[in-house]
This record gives sequence, C-alpha cells and structure tokens, in this order.
Amino acid sequence: MTRRREPPNHETLTCYTDYACRLPACRDRYNTWNRDRGQAISAGTWQPLVDAEPIRQHLIALDEAGITFHRVSVLTGLPYKSVRAFVHHDYGHAAPRRRRATPEVAAKILAIGFTDSGYVSPIGSERRFQALVAMGWPTLHTARRAGLHPSNRNTIFRAPSMRAATAQRIAVTYDEMRTQNPARHGVSAVSIKRAKAQAAERRWPDIAYWADRMDVIDDPDFEPLYGVTNRELVAQDANWVMRTSGLDRANAAARLGVSKSYIDHAFRDHPEYAVDTAA
Repeated sequence: MTRRREPPNHETLTCYTDYACRLPACRDRYNTWNRDRGQAISAGTWQPLVDAEPIRQHLIALDEAGITFHRVSVLTGLPYKSVRAFVHHDYGHAAPRRRRATPEVAAKILAIGFTDSGYVSPIGSERRFQALVAMGWPTLHTARRAGLHPSNRNTIFRAPSMRAATAQRIAVTYDEMRTQNPARHGVSAVSIKRAKAQAAERRWPDIAYWADRMDVIDDPDFEPLYGVTNRELVAQDANWVMRTSGLDRANAAARLGVSKSYIDHAFRDHPEYAVDTAA
C-alpha cells in the first residue's frame, strides 16, 4: 500500500502550516525547520526568498524549446500550478504572477536543461477531464477546447504516457473552463445533467476537491478518496492486509485499529472486498 491517499502532503511543511496537521513526524519536521530558521536569522545567513525573474525567463526559454511547464513540474516534483505561476497569473483568481521563490525551488527549476521534452503520465489530464465532467462539461467540449480530436478524447488516457505538450494544453484548458458555466457556453441542460450524473456514478472528484489538492493532481501514486466512506476504506485495507499477510479478520482488525465486527460490517456492505477466513 504505497499510494498517498489524501492530502496534506506529509513530506512538506504545508500539511502543518496550511492544514493544521499535527502528526508527530510532521510536527517534528516543522519544529526542525523553525529552529534552523531561527539559528540562520541569528547568524545573518537566512535567505528565505530570491527574485523569481531568472526562473520566469528560464521557463519561457524551456517552453519555447518544447519543454512545457507540465514537463518541468514532472521533472522537479513541483506542482504544475506553482510552476506556471512564475509566468502567468492564476486563471479566475486575483493571485498575481509569482515574483519570489525559495532558493530550493529556484535551484530545481534552473537546473532543468533543454534536452528533455519527453512524455508524462496521463493521470493528471484524465483527472482534469473528469472534474470538468462533474461540473457539467461533456468530454466532447473539453476535447475541442484543448485542441484534441474528439475521437481521441477517451482513448488518449489509456496509454501509459502522453506528450507533455498535450498534457499542458489540457491543464491550461482546465484552468480556463473550471471558472466558466457550461450553460453559458452552448452546453444544453440535458447534457449538463447527463455529465454530472456520469461523474457522480463513477465517483469522479470535482473541481472543488482538486482545488486544495493541485500538488497531487498529476501524481499517479496519489489515490483520491472522493466519495469513499470510512467503512469502505476499512474494507479495502482489511482486504489488502488479509491477502498479503495471511491474517484472519480478528488479527487484521487489531492491525488496523478497529474491531472485528467493524470489519465484518465493512465486508457485508462492500462484498467486493470481502476475504473468507476461518475467523
């Protein structure tokens, strides 16, 4: 079970500062950073932010060479939205173009050369399509806006990778369309209703869900738990524990910190995850 299921991202400080996460490891990470910051300030060596203009110019040059913001995001591990913000303001919001950056972020971006345009995972593009469907946008409209051939709008996500330039076009289109009302752009009420019903049936995360999770929307190892109840989650985890460890329900329950009866009820409600054991 290697997937990161829900933000905050527990490898950065944002889970503590922005989401009030208080897991011991995250609290220790923040305290260590804060202590190091205080010592650096006292020593006169603290340099928290640098001018982002060199970053902007480098990103523009990379983009002109075919290395898109999306590809830079993949290569550096930085969120696409954060990378793009060095060159463009945020669509539909008051957030201006970023003019400062941490030295670490600057170093990651400036280290990108001009030889790797490459391919990226299609997962982020697929999630953007799905979120727009949940908003009422049929995939046909999104495909046309992104410059994709309508016949490819579903099959494009079945391949193991896609061109970074295509992924960036979809990301830009998503940023534009997520602030627009489909009814005001030629989508009929019937089509909007049908799109929303399709997204609800398939439990596709919507725009609001991804708004706070843009740092992981392109992460293939992140598993969104949109619309998943705690009982279903326990059923999934118990299924995995019992299959991989050979434990019975009682011991699996102890491993997961729940009662055996809770697992029994979880398997009853979600029989697709049920594992038959002697206990």
